[in-house]
Parts: sequence; structure tokens; C-alpha cells
Amino acid sequence: MSITVTQKKVTLDSPIKRGKDEIKEITLRKPKSGELRGLALADVLNMDVNALNTLLPRISTPMITKDEAQNLDPADLVQLGGEIAGFLVPRKLKMDPEETATEASLTV
Repeated sequence: MSITVTQKKVTLDSPIKRGKDEIKEITLRKPKSGELRGLALADVLNMDVNALNTLLPRISTPMITKDEAQNLDPADLVQLGGEIAGFLVPRKLKMDPEETATEASLTV
């Protein structure tokens, strides 16, 4: 049995400086279809920088601005992009190999 994850916390290697404060952790929410408007899913899954910079402000808490997204450390962008891509993978493809084998034997 798989569990649907709708939020992921990501600790940044290089915190975002916002005035006197620092954002060290960002919580990403699984995007809804409307939040993906104007973006190609293939670009999001391929972690296209422009697609991620557009999407991150829409699904992050605290909300980061597009400028802050564009100034992220590349390692943080890759980490955030990987989590976002993980939200878009169908549950069936995320299944544990044992679950897949059990499911396959039940459907034969």
C-alpha cells in the first residue's frame, strides 16, 4: 500500500536572505493543475530552470519570490526540482518492488 505525499520539507544548503531573516527550510506542496498553467509538464519533470523558477513561488511555504528562486544555489534548485518531479510521478510507478510483484501476481 502506498501513501500519497502532498508536502515535502527541503532544507537549503544556502539559505535565502530576506532582510534580516534567513529562510533555511522550504515546504513544497504538491501542485494542482492550475498552478502548472503556462508550464509544460515535460519541462517541470526535466527540471528546466525557467519552469522551476515559475512554479516554486506558487507552491512554496514560506512563499519565495521569482527573484529569490532565480538566485537559489544550483544545488538547492536541483534538490527542490527533484522533490517537485517526485510529486508528478504516478503512484503506480513509485510502488515498492515487492508491492509491484504482489500486484502482478494478483492480476495474472
